[in-house]
Amino acid sequence: MKVTLREKRGKEKSSLYLEYYKNGKRQYEFLKLKIFNSPTTSEQRKQNKETLALAEKIRAKRLLELQSLSHGFVPEFKKQTDFLEYFKMLVEDKNSSKSNFDSWNSCYQQLKKFAKPGITFADIDENLINKFKEHLLKEVSQNSASTYFNKFRASLRIAFENKIINDNPAKRIKGIKQEDPEREYLTEEEVQSLIVTDCEFPILKRAFIFSCLSGLRWSDCIEIKWSNLQYSKHDGWRLTFRQVKTKGQEYLPITNQTREWLGQEGPPEEKIFKGLRYSAWYNLKLAQWVMKAGITKKITFHCARHTHATLLIAHQTDLYMVMKILGHKNIKTTQIYAKIMDKNKTKAVNNIPTFNF
Repeated sequence: MKVTLREKRGKEKSSLYLEYYKNGKRQYEFLKLKIFNSPTTSEQRKQNKETLALAEKIRAKRLLELQSLSHGFVPEFKKQTDFLEYFKMLVEDKNSSKSNFDSWNSCYQQLKKFAKPGITFADIDENLINKFKEHLLKEVSQNSASTYFNKFRASLRIAFENKIINDNPAKRIKGIKQEDPEREYLTEEEVQSLIVTDCEFPILKRAFIFSCLSGLRWSDCIEIKWSNLQYSKHDGWRLTFRQVKTKGQEYLPITNQTREWLGQEGPPEEKIFKGLRYSAWYNLKLAQWVMKAGITKKITFHCARHTHATLLIAHQTDLYMVMKILGHKNIKTTQIYAKIMDKNKTKAVNNIPTFNF
């Protein structure tokens, strides 16, 4: 067991906190003590010395108190840990994945709006959790609320596992059910219309149609290089790459037509869609191109991936195979596209003319 005094640097002052390691797990306690980063006067240096001495006494005391954990006792000081500071630390630990970080950070922003300053673990009970749940449902969409609430519950589970709390009240609270999102997509005819319609940014058109034909995500489109494109007589053309979102290694077969659409091959380390970048301007040009093609749907780049999925299902591709092609980890994600096609079947049946009986 180890207790270390750490500093979290700010602009002018650093906040002091304790870092615990027990059984390989890291925990934190925020001391609400600050020291000057660069003391310029004797008074500031004296204050730093006294503050550090106090923090060191607390560190030593905590080390002794933590011995009681072996008897199943959670020290009172742990329950008084600032929950928002603790949650912020969890957010910062998620920096390796942008999508995961964004979800945790968005939850943190909602917690700051909801909770009173200085809220501790001792304040968190079933009533507060239900109130935060209601807050989320008022503030954001149901699916976003579901995601943020899951992050909140995860933070309490982590705190329970780290013995900051001896009971996890969130385990007795139901989560927020996700709604099936509306997934806009293009028909074969609409894709054809886009192919024959000029776009102000040819690189955007090339990437979007390629995504329709391959199902590749935007995050992967902007990263793939010519070296990721491979050919063999036995398997034909395929992309070998690591997904940005899931970090999984993928082997994505593409048709000769799809390879032809990419055009002349560039240097191995050059990006296939060199110059493609995310911006509001590009989004506007995508919308204008879609309108120019006579399509009235609200289309984003990700709709190209939805289009690929629905094209596969419409042409009787096995659902499990669609899951593998799209790189989904769970068949439930892929089943959403099957539901979309079922709706289309209903619309088709309703087009049968009315007869007089």
